Amino acid sequence: MSSDVTLKAEQRTDFGKGAARTLRRKGLVPAVVYGSGRDVQHVVLPAHETNLALRIPQVVLQVQIGAETLAAAPRDVQRDPVRTDLLHLDLVLLSRADIAERYAYSEAMAQAQANAEEAGLDPSQAAHIIDEAAAAGEDLAQAAANVVATLEEQARAFTE
Repeated sequence: MSSDVTLKAEQRTDFGKGAARTLRRKGLVPAVVYGSGRDVQHVVLPAHETNLALRIPQVVLQVQIGAETLAAAPRDVQRDPVRTDLLHLDLVLLSRADIAERYAYSEAMAQAQANAEEAGLDPSQAAHIIDEAAAAGEDLAQAAANVVATLEEQARAFTE
């Protein structure tokens, strides 16, 4: 499971509520890219592709702004509370270590879910175990390898 998604962005020059609404009507989402000591860049992203990308856990967005490609992650996602349309997106730049960490999480999640499905167990429970391991700072590859044993142990404890 790859957690890389490439999005083509354009520099944004118009600001304010009216300009943002006009962009959204055109199928675009206003966004800002910041971090790593760089100046804030105001951009617009394609709404549909961005919305699909945000469904991927620990996604790494490769944002192409002109000839430059920046690795970023969603920091703040603002949605319409009723229609759930994207209103605005804050993206933070990622370091190489951050990207490697996200890749490791993504690979561990895919492996754990595959192991659980193969054993006839619920893959969403396997995902929960990986989330807990990531929060605790454990080795994600080891947690993915042991996910079936952990799920069986939890099932035994539940039945007792």
